[in-house]
Amino acid sequence: MDNYTNLVKLSVGTESVDDLAAWHRTKRAQTGDGLPRHVTRMWPKREADILNGGSIYWVIKGLIQCRQRILRLDEVTGSDGIRRCAIVLDPELHRTQTAPKRPFQGWRYLSPADSPPDLPQTRANEDPLPEELNRALAEIGVL
Repeated sequence: MDNYTNLVKLSVGTESVDDLAAWHRTKRAQTGDGLPRHVTRMWPKREADILNGGSIYWVIKGLIQCRQRILRLDEVTGSDGIRRCAIVLDPELHRTQTAPKRPFQGWRYLSPADSPPDLPQTRANEDPLPEELNRALAEIGVL
């Protein structure tokens, strides 16, 4: 049995994996050391499991499409004085086989067994399929 866990998160306002990568290159999305991060209100209770090799799987347009390895969790305080969690990420995005995911708020834990596999390197740079075809194939388990 795997001794780590993943997170799954909606990438709100993102149209593609390339859009997500572009967002992560902005100063607003980075830590002081230049790594991309995602700030969330809740601190994961399973922190040790996440930091033991977990990734964040990004849902874009209703489909899990990529993942990033989670490097660390930083405490940040918002302008309102509330403690938040900055999920600090490896800059490399790994495209995954697509998997449909219904909308939800915040993030959820995702077991390794339920996480879609990475695409082979030979397919990682392919142009994505049209959205409707991609969704249909994912729903029947072809992708």
